[in-house]
Amino acid sequence: MSTIQLGGAPADAPPKPTFPWLIVPPAATLILLFGVPLALVFAVSFASRGTYGGIEWAFTLGNYTSIADPLYLRIFWRSLWLAVLTTVICLLMGFPLAYVIARAPTRWQGILLFLVIIPFWTNFLVRTYAWMFILRSEGLLSTVLSALGLTHEPLPLLFTDAAVLIGLVYGYLPFMVLPLYAALERLDPSLIEAAWDLYARPFQVFTRVVLPLSKPGVIAGCVLVFIPSLGAYVTPDLLGGARSMMIGNLIQHQYLVVRDWPFGSALSFVLMAGVLAAVLYYLRAGGARSL
Repeated sequence: MSTIQLGGAPADAPPKPTFPWLIVPPAATLILLFGVPLALVFAVSFASRGTYGGIEWAFTLGNYTSIADPLYLRIFWRSLWLAVLTTVICLLMGFPLAYVIARAPTRWQGILLFLVIIPFWTNFLVRTYAWMFILRSEGLLSTVLSALGLTHEPLPLLFTDAAVLIGLVYGYLPFMVLPLYAALERLDPSLIEAAWDLYARPFQVFTRVVLPLSKPGVIAGCVLVFIPSLGAYVTPDLLGGARSMMIGNLIQHQYLVVRDWPFGSALSFVLMAGVLAAVLYYLRAGGARSL
C-alpha cells in the first residue's frame, strides 16, 4: 500500500519522464552536416545537366535509367566482385593472424597489435604510391624476380585488377584483424579444451566452437572491409588506372570531369542503397542475434 504525502504525489510514484536534452547537440549536428547535404544530393539526382555543366532544375528520371547502360553495369560489377574478393581474402588472412595475437602471451599482444596498426602512421596515399613502385614493370617485384631468374621480361602488374586487389587487401586488412582480435580475445580457452576432451577434430573445434563465438568479430570485420572497398577511389585510381575503374572513380569522373552532377548524384544514391541493402541482409541473415 503506497504512502500518500499531503499536498503532493505518492512517495513511491515513478519520476516523471524528462526530455533527453543531451541528444539535441548530436542530433542537430547529424541533421546539419549529414541530413541536409544528403537531401540536397538526392534532390540534385532528379535534376538535369546544364548545357555547359552544372544543374538545371528540370525533373527527370533519366539519371537513374542511364545507370542500366552496359558500360556502367560493368563498372558496378567490377566494383562488387573486387569488394567481395577483398573481404574474403582479408578474412582468410586476418582470422589466423587475429587468433595468434589473441592467444599470444599478454606481454606480446600489445607489440603484435602495434605492428598491425603501424601502417596507419603513414598517409594512405603515400602507401599506395609505394605499391606503384613495387608493382610497375621496372619496379621492385619485377626486378627481384628477374634477378632470381624466375622471369625473363617485366611483369605487367600495374594498372590491372590484380594490382587493385592487392592494394585493397593491403589497405583494409587491419580493419578485419582488429575486430576479430576483440572477439577472439574474449574467447574462453576452457571451451576449446573441453572440445578436445570430447575428442573433437580440429575442424570441428573451429567450426563448432571458435567460429560461432567469434561471429560478431567476423561480421564487424566484413562490414568494415566491404563498405570502403566497394566505394574505393584512391587505390583503383592509382593502381588500376582507366582499365580498372570502380564506382568511386566513376562518380568522381562525373562530378569533376564531365560536370554531370545530377548523374553523379544518382550514382551515389544507387551505391548507398546497394550497400545499405547488402549490409542489412547480411546482418539479418547471419549476424543480428550475435551482435
